[in-house]
Amino acid sequence: MSTSIETPQPEAPRGLAGLFARAIGLLKRHAAELTRFAGVGGVAYVIDVGLFNLMFLGLDWSYWYAKIISAVIAMTVAFFGNRHWTWRERRGSAAAHRQYALYFFFNGIGLLIALACLWANFGLAQVWPQYFDTDLAVNIAANFFGVGLASVFRFFAYRTWVFRHRPELAEIPAN
Repeated sequence: MSTSIETPQPEAPRGLAGLFARAIGLLKRHAAELTRFAGVGGVAYVIDVGLFNLMFLGLDWSYWYAKIISAVIAMTVAFFGNRHWTWRERRGSAAAHRQYALYFFFNGIGLLIALACLWANFGLAQVWPQYFDTDLAVNIAANFFGVGLASVFRFFAYRTWVFRHRPELAEIPAN
């Protein structure tokens, strides 16, 4: 009869230190995926901001319409980048039109987040027009806060629901 002595596992840190440790662990586990997502997102961001400013500042469109059009075009470019690069191993047999429908749905929520930031800026412009009723403030609200908050949401939505892992095939036992 052998006796084994179990070594106690160190207790995980609690509070802010525990939250920070878990965040670092998540970043390490998903670093490659996050890097590819950021690369695709960077290209889409340049398209989004460029088209937004072309329409808003160059063509004098309403910033609401400019943001909607630029976001839809950028999201379409990002879909193909994410499908064929970021989560290429997750494509499986899922039909592209099903993935795009889900992608479009979650991007719609992301667009609502960006528009909410524009709406907040509009409200603040009613109180402090010297600070918030400027082209720079509109750009910061739409393209920094709006895109930033929406990107966090989209990363988790894409990897959870749009580009899911393929279920592994179970091995058939030999008789």
